[in-house]
Amino acid sequence: MPVKTHIRRPRVVSALAAVSLALVLGGCSMDTTAPADARADARDNASSQGATSGGGSGKGVGAGPAVDCEKAKCIALTFDAGPGKDTPRLLDILKKEKVHATFFLLGKNHVLKHPDVVRRLAAEGHEVANHTWTHRRLDELSKDEIRDELGRTQDAIADITGTKPTLMRPPQGRVNDDVTAVSKELGLSQILWSATAKDYSTTDSALIEKRILDQAGRDGIILLHDIYDGTVPAVPGIIAELKKRGYTFVTVPELLAPAEPEPGTVYRP
Repeated sequence: MPVKTHIRRPRVVSALAAVSLALVLGGCSMDTTAPADARADARDNASSQGATSGGGSGKGVGAGPAVDCEKAKCIALTFDAGPGKDTPRLLDILKKEKVHATFFLLGKNHVLKHPDVVRRLAAEGHEVANHTWTHRRLDELSKDEIRDELGRTQDAIADITGTKPTLMRPPQGRVNDDVTAVSKELGLSQILWSATAKDYSTTDSALIEKRILDQAGRDGIILLHDIYDGTVPAVPGIIAELKKRGYTFVTVPELLAPAEPEPGTVYRP
């Protein structure tokens, strides 16, 4: 899985739209929105509506997220391409550490093969998300094929949990205008990442841990896979060290809150 160039730019708050950076993926230019910008816009919009309506009673800053990532040093732990044989062990670790993660699930041979694990993910408070049906590169497909890859997984997860995901992660992070259009149609936000261990290329758990710790940053989104042998054994060390550094683990929606993930939008730290 290729690592995209990480571009930092000053934070600029806009009441109309989250300031985004241009990212070239799948051969086309795509705008991405950082979590901090999504949060800032949601707060600005809520304040503006409050000033206009005399307080209002809508969603946003009033109720407040469980974790305020403007104040807390937040980071999101995410896992792709499961569930697999090691996912129950991973869930035991996360439960012990009181950490919630976001799981981008593959439909064929994963969701269908491990329905009990999918139920457990949802029951234990993890965010259940979509990683397509067969892991085909979406930017190489027609709109109908993209719709099939995402839609079948949406339906399979909903059949098990009763709820359709609101987040997806495109295989290899490859997106284009068609992927965005279909994602918006299906109610799916597109979630990229800021830290990856390339755990598909090594079984060395110590190396996986080091790679993630070297890349970890505030408002970061960590990409791991719970289907590779070296990954789950690396998770306790990653959690312990990041907690020691003062991080609070959140799901991706918690990282964006009080903003609601917007269908079609590409989010990336």
